[in-house]
Amino acid sequence: MRPNAHQAAVLGSPIAHSLSPLLHRAAYARLGLARWSYGRHEVDEAGLAGFLDGLDESWAGLSLTMPLKRAVIPLLDGIADTARAVNAVNTLVFGPDGSRHGENTDVPGLAAALRERGVQQVAAAAVLGGGATAGSTLAALAGLVHGPIAVYARTPAKVAEFAPLAEHFGLELQPRPWSQAREATEYELVVNTTPAGVADELAEDLPVKVGTLFDVIYHPWPTRLAEAWTRRGAVVLGGRDLLLHQAVTQVELMTGVHGRAGDILDAMRTALAARD
Repeated sequence: MRPNAHQAAVLGSPIAHSLSPLLHRAAYARLGLARWSYGRHEVDEAGLAGFLDGLDESWAGLSLTMPLKRAVIPLLDGIADTARAVNAVNTLVFGPDGSRHGENTDVPGLAAALRERGVQQVAAAAVLGGGATAGSTLAALAGLVHGPIAVYARTPAKVAEFAPLAEHFGLELQPRPWSQAREATEYELVVNTTPAGVADELAEDLPVKVGTLFDVIYHPWPTRLAEAWTRRGAVVLGGRDLLLHQAVTQVELMTGVHGRAGDILDAMRTALAARD
């Protein structure tokens, strides 16, 4: 652990709703990192380079949310293979020399959240959306889905951009137009990565029996789709599940503390429960 690097924060726009400060601070408290702090900063794509250039050696890392997950890539000195493959960085870790290294903790976080809820292997899955989070989702599903993954997007060209990712992870993708998105509700696993409200229409006509839904939105929650899915008595995961599990890895990367994942997750969950 680097003794002089005690600052971290989440960046994005908008950012006021972010729960990351609550989670990371809870983790620091549980780990006994009294001199560590974690904040939030409203930063858009235009302001990102200037913000990074203004940081001093006390900074350990940054959590990045929209619209910065791709905008940060040209500003990095190094990038992890998974982050490069999905073309999205949600975690920036500063080296002792100030170098900037990009990671993607959404990928292992999403997979860990599914495993925690008993989703180990599925024959086929559907992904709603074609943005950066959809790319991370596809990478996470590489070890869980043995068959094809249908991708429903409002902009078909975005699905075509996933071709290198699919080749890298050995995925069989089946592009589908958004007009056929209701088909997705028939799959054993459905992951919704679209912005709030986009998938609401699918809540109106669900099958009698549905599989597992992972709706990665956490604000506002629950979504109409999640509510309708819950009424079917099926397993539903939300954005908080992803947020928690990816944040555990972020804390480990930024602080250098390993082997305490269970403690970190428990501290974060306790903090969320107290807030609610």
